[in-house]
Amino acid sequence: MHGMDLSVTVLKHPMIEHKMSILRNRDTDNKLFRATLEELSYLLVYEITRDLALRPVQVETPLAPCPCQQLAEQVLLVPILRAGLGMVAGILNLIPSAKVGHIGVYRDETTLQPVEYYCKLPPDCEAMRTFVLDPMLATGGSLIHAIARLKQRGLHRIMVVSIIAAPEGLSALQTAHPDVKIFTAMLDERLNDDGYILPGLGDCGDRLFGTL
Repeated sequence: MHGMDLSVTVLKHPMIEHKMSILRNRDTDNKLFRATLEELSYLLVYEITRDLALRPVQVETPLAPCPCQQLAEQVLLVPILRAGLGMVAGILNLIPSAKVGHIGVYRDETTLQPVEYYCKLPPDCEAMRTFVLDPMLATGGSLIHAIARLKQRGLHRIMVVSIIAAPEGLSALQTAHPDVKIFTAMLDERLNDDGYILPGLGDCGDRLFGTL
């Protein structure tokens, strides 16, 4: 893991680099794009969950009792609809006990500002380790809004997991929520005039769901 500063970590791994090349390729079809996004999400969260708390348990193997360790804290995944949904299945393969909430935010293409249309979180989630999932950290507007909503609900153990981030979005998110750690697979060059990341991978939601 390579940290830019205390709140931003760009995760480095040969498999992450390889899968990024598939996601970026404009010739990658929807099926392969979805599968690769799931695999990449698994890899990212595997790296960033090294400090999850454990508790001792005693299990019975077929041959003898054995002391083991199991997760001692509850994980909450909050994908930003709709592209964030593409990250959920891969992470649930790693952490099947995770709860899943949803926040629906779309970006007004004229103002580039976030507009919320849905929010559903599990009960009693305030103490959960929360991963907010958004593949593309572009302007940061949707994530800034979503994290503010989570904080309103009393959540405070919040991390952002993205696939590609733009410097403009990182800066805006750090300014709005300096207490939130950000993990990304790639830091790209900049945003274009339409608010898309360059070189990026295009519209992640459209490529994920075949709505190009």
